[in-house]
Amino acid sequence: MILQALTEYYDRRAADPESGIAPPGWEWKALPFLVEIDRRGSFVQLVDTRMPEGKRVVATRYLVPKAVIRTSGVKANLLWDNIEYALGAEAGTETPSARAGRQHNAFIAAIEAHFGPAPADADLALLLRFARHVPMKAIRADAHWAEASAANSFVSFRIAGETALLCQSDAVRATLAGSSVTGASVPGGTGTCLVTGAQGPIARLHPPVKGVRGANTSGANIVSFNLPAFESYGREQGNNAPVGEAAAFAYTTALNSLLASGSRQRALVADATVAFWGERREATALEEALAALFSEPAKDDPHAGTAALAALYAAHRSGAVPADDGGRFYVLGLAPNAARLAVRFWQVGTVREIGERIVEHFDDLEIVHGPRDPERPTLFRVLAGTAVQGRADDVSPLLGGEVVRSILAGAPYPAPLLEGAIRRSRAEQDVRYIRAATIKACLNRLVRSSRLHAKELTVSLDLENPDPAYRLGRLFAVLERAQEWASPGLNATIRDRYYGAASTTPLAVFPRLLALKNHHVAKIDSTGRQIWVERNIGEIMDGIPGIPSHLTLAAQGAFAVGYYHERQSFFAPKTETQEGTH
Repeated sequence: MILQALTEYYDRRAADPESGIAPPGWEWKALPFLVEIDRRGSFVQLVDTRMPEGKRVVATRYLVPKAVIRTSGVKANLLWDNIEYALGAEAGTETPSARAGRQHNAFIAAIEAHFGPAPADADLALLLRFARHVPMKAIRADAHWAEASAANSFVSFRIAGETALLCQSDAVRATLAGSSVTGASVPGGTGTCLVTGAQGPIARLHPPVKGVRGANTSGANIVSFNLPAFESYGREQGNNAPVGEAAAFAYTTALNSLLASGSRQRALVADATVAFWGERREATALEEALAALFSEPAKDDPHAGTAALAALYAAHRSGAVPADDGGRFYVLGLAPNAARLAVRFWQVGTVREIGERIVEHFDDLEIVHGPRDPERPTLFRVLAGTAVQGRADDVSPLLGGEVVRSILAGAPYPAPLLEGAIRRSRAEQDVRYIRAATIKACLNRLVRSSRLHAKELTVSLDLENPDPAYRLGRLFAVLERAQEWASPGLNATIRDRYYGAASTTPLAVFPRLLALKNHHVAKIDSTGRQIWVERNIGEIMDGIPGIPSHLTLAAQGAFAVGYYHERQSFFAPKTETQEGTH
């Protein structure tokens, strides 16, 4: 299903000449430098293609013949490669090595294998003569050589005055179009492709997938068999799961385009790299909204994604989204596993279904907050809220995938999300916006799934909520407010000392806090405030049949939200009758 969806996505993108997706036998490759030669075959200069992007420089991507798969052997790409292959120079030194010589000979042999020792195309003949007698003395004198050599940069060739690379010439395109060899597979015989159902050559090795954080920089595979333990019935490598060469090229090209640096359809969730795409063009709005859900806005564009989410909300709330709008939508989470990729999660739904579930997720998270807090917290912030000091690296690798599954399936959030938000609130003796929103969302989904028999928590303070734990949280906030009024400027309040015990074993703490309250109320210099404290404590206590000795995890969550709601109400705009009491 995954490979089929990616292959279909490739077919759709490949039909669009402006999509930037590579045709069969080609790929987009970042080339930091180009070797420019003139019509006489002399070296002109090394051209630096890198452009500033934020605080770094990024190499320009060019369409080049598909890369070969290299392990420990010597194999050259066609008409482009690293410094050692393309020029025969040992990277980082001026002393040539025997291996660099073999690599360069392989580079020349690849050209001759495709176009013959004397190519009919004049430009290719010119390049072949240049490759056979590389003027390294002139190249080393170039201003960019030291940097290109130190990094063993990928390079290709261009005739001075031209914009297209030599590897993009009509002669090269015609040769590759007439060949079934993509450079990405070793002949694996013929058979029926499991992806397309077509008869044809089977890919023995699949092209590598790049762009997954933590995976090998040279790429990794979703489909691979490299040991007898993984093989069956005498089949070797790709023949164990026969995928045609065309389909192998299509699905890896599509996935590489989704995972490319700067892609708007790529995001990071804990240790997983997420790619998402729609079956049709109409899914673009959802793709942008999903990027806003997953990713933290860039510092130079903090409002990125806000418009996309707002448009998604408006469309779904107004019922303007047709049932079949955009067709199916796919979300794929990949995590590194040595030279392979593990599928962390795979979710499929219609554009309407996925859109409605994202809206539902943000509705569940909605809670009263300050003007500087984000209206809709990203998944990055929700997950980071469960980690020490908000460090995303400390988030459980499995938690991100489980949360994504819950969001896209409309299911209860995983228990570790609720546990993490409550644990960090207790450890830090405070309930902050993101954690309060997370706890509210988790509890409300448990209520709707009938796993928790209680009333759903509201966005703001609910004076009618009868839950004892929620009311105890409110009571704790009022007692803290009385202390703040009694002793303005305190460095620490009862929250800093008692929040953890009050939210877990309230019977051991609240009798002492209620006795201490009398001392605090007596010190308050405003009669109105004294009356407000006593009245609110009375109203809250009227709904508590008895202070429990222990609170369950869900009750601890209700306590946290009750405390947060009450605290936020202190700073809400006051009515005339409330003025001067808060």
